[in-house]
Amino acid sequence: MQSRSKTPDEDASGSGLKLGRLGDYVGFRMRRVQNQLSADFAAATAHYKIRAGLFSSLALIEANPGLSQQQLSSTVGLDKSITVQIVDELEKRGWAKRERSTVDRRRHALTIQPEGKKTLDDLFNIMKGVEAEVLAQLSPEERPVFDAALDRMYAVFHR
Repeated sequence: MQSRSKTPDEDASGSGLKLGRLGDYVGFRMRRVQNQLSADFAAATAHYKIRAGLFSSLALIEANPGLSQQQLSSTVGLDKSITVQIVDELEKRGWAKRERSTVDRRRHALTIQPEGKKTLDDLFNIMKGVEAEVLAQLSPEERPVFDAALDRMYAVFHR
């Protein structure tokens, strides 16, 4: 049985609380979902003892072999000094490797290591489980529309 749709003023959690004007703002509503997904993912991956930014950084390194630390920092949206700490931790765990770029000796090229690939596969499987219930709220036709809308909204910040 499907529940009726809530208006932007109603809290979908059933708490009886009204969102008021906050319900009109996409940032607030997206942040609530993101906070919950992040908390659930952190709980499900607690045994990995990964800190914020580690998972997404490793995934971007896998998807972009040779990625520079500066590109990683910009894409993840983290301060450069935090990115250096994350890359240090990825190397310490044997998940990624930092080498001088053959194209530009002033930068480091990042690559994923076999143990990092294995760990990343495990983390993505966990993420799939964490997101399953949330994504089940969208029909197969709605999902590509939702993804495209998110990408268009993000693109506003990177014109």
